[in-house]
Amino acid sequence: MTEPETGTNPAMFGVAPRTRKQMLTKCIWIVIWFLYLTGPIGDLAEGGLSPADEALGWAGLLTFIGVYFALLFRHMTHRPLPDGLVRAAVLFIVALAVLLSWEIGPNWLVLFTFACVSVGVTQPFRVSRWAIPALTGTLVLIGLRYPHVQVYLFAYALPCLLSGFAMVGVQHMVRTMQELRAARQEVARLAANEERLRLARDLHDLLGHSLSLITLKSELAGRMLPGTPDAAAQQVADIERVSRQALVDVREAVTGYRRPRLAVELAGARAALRTAAITADIDPALEQEHRGLSADGEGALAWALREAVTNVVRHSGADRCELLLTEEWEADERRYLRLSVVDDGTGPPRGGGHDGNGLSGLRERLALADGRLETGAARSGRGFALHAYVPLGAPPLTDTAGHVTDHSASGT
Repeated sequence: MTEPETGTNPAMFGVAPRTRKQMLTKCIWIVIWFLYLTGPIGDLAEGGLSPADEALGWAGLLTFIGVYFALLFRHMTHRPLPDGLVRAAVLFIVALAVLLSWEIGPNWLVLFTFACVSVGVTQPFRVSRWAIPALTGTLVLIGLRYPHVQVYLFAYALPCLLSGFAMVGVQHMVRTMQELRAARQEVARLAANEERLRLARDLHDLLGHSLSLITLKSELAGRMLPGTPDAAAQQVADIERVSRQALVDVREAVTGYRRPRLAVELAGARAALRTAAITADIDPALEQEHRGLSADGEGALAWALREAVTNVVRHSGADRCELLLTEEWEADERRYLRLSVVDDGTGPPRGGGHDGNGLSGLRERLALADGRLETGAARSGRGFALHAYVPLGAPPLTDTAGHVTDHSASGT
């Protein structure tokens, strides 16, 4: 399972916390809303209540906060309480909100907002769609017994209603995120299975015929060996030739499997930049096929993309990274494909000696593909720019009618 995307999901919605920092983030998102309790706390702090109401207020408020926090924390950390206990806790919160707002004063009507939130977070929509309006109606009915605040009831009722249904929307979003994450993992699993099947098919096609021929010739040589040693020796020579060819085929196949692909590295670059909370501006050309790009050239560009994005994530301190892929004609009349990775980070080190082992190795890889590497400060004056060039094959010719003409075709 991949790491949570904390850069785009700071509240860790739909993700179980794995570290203390993530656990603290969950707690903060619950506790921060306790600022709305300034009204009840102010009533208790002013000391204008009777001893019985003050005792009821302190005991009720602390109990309300404790039950509310435990209920939401267990739910948000994906360790929910049993359904029966959840329903009992929600009913207890609602009962406290009714009791305290009825007995002590209108400032305690704000507790209904927390009650609606607890319903929206923990209950299914078939329950919350009527429970939230019912709680809002109860708030209004209790508020009507306080004549001096009747005109301000909307200031209590509207947040109560909206907060409850907002939490319903958040829970729907959380479920959607969980389903998408599960779907992405399933797609990755299916892709891995498909790749294993492709590898099995390729190995069968490569080795099945060769191994069958080797077995057949080995049996034939064994039968020939006593009477016709020369013919047996010929069969052994054929076995050696077939086995050597099979070894060459396997090596070529493995080389193809191990060669990086631009599309694969682009997916990895997206994930790396997203995890590092770096905004990625990706040229759509990176996702397209390019005629004339050789396998070695594509492999060299894929290595360049991997190395460049790794450096951006680890060393640049950038907030934004731009990935571009363009075709260019050089002075030698050759057509090149240029990969550009530009960030807005700290830029190259002073003194110009910014080629480490990674970039030095990348220069060698590009040179083997008849390409080159250019690095330096970005044109904006801030950040680092890497440009990798690989040659493209000759483009197809077109006649005056716009038809493609094959270079290999002979004219008359």
